[in-house]
Amino acid sequence: MKKICIIFGHYNTKTSFCSAVRDTFIEESKKIGNEIDLINLYEEKEQLPYYRNVNPPPKLVLDYRKRLEACSVMMLIGSCHNLRLNSILENWIDWVLHPKWFFSYRSLIPGNKFFKNYGYPVPGAMKGKLGIVSISYGGPMVSYWNFSFFDNIPFRRIKKSVFQLGGLRTKYIRFYSVLPEMDRNIFNKHMFRVRQLARKI
Repeated sequence: MKKICIIFGHYNTKTSFCSAVRDTFIEESKKIGNEIDLINLYEEKEQLPYYRNVNPPPKLVLDYRKRLEACSVMMLIGSCHNLRLNSILENWIDWVLHPKWFFSYRSLIPGNKFFKNYGYPVPGAMKGKLGIVSISYGGPMVSYWNFSFFDNIPFRRIKKSVFQLGGLRTKYIRFYSVLPEMDRNIFNKHMFRVRQLARKI
């Protein structure tokens, strides 16, 4: 049995495509005996402020970190906005997946004044755990093809610039052409992929 922490970041928490991904994943996960800890960011009683470098961080951040430490899998669910995850998820990442809890830097040559700002990341509390990112895109895949060679597209940026710093293993599930009206057969195929992912964790 695995404990999975889901961080859900879509404003439509009931009837959106992202909420269908969330509910289908939870349903399938529970069938095979996994435990779910759901953080529904838009419905949290206490909201994180816009990120600013505050030490120590707010108690809410420390509480989120404790919940992550109790899990073996972290899953982010949201939509792509301007080649990024939506703002509430990005803000959560900035606060929670932050040094020195998530990773720290070690100098290449400790004590050397010329190389004190050059080093490498040392994974922290999430090292070796699995990070899953579920992203939905409004346009077809070809719309994003020109950006796929660059690291600033979400699935590359999150993996290379965030998850790898903390030593997380990474899985992605991406959905394209997610429009208000979707053919039922296409929707069912997407949900089948979600169920497959839940069973393979």
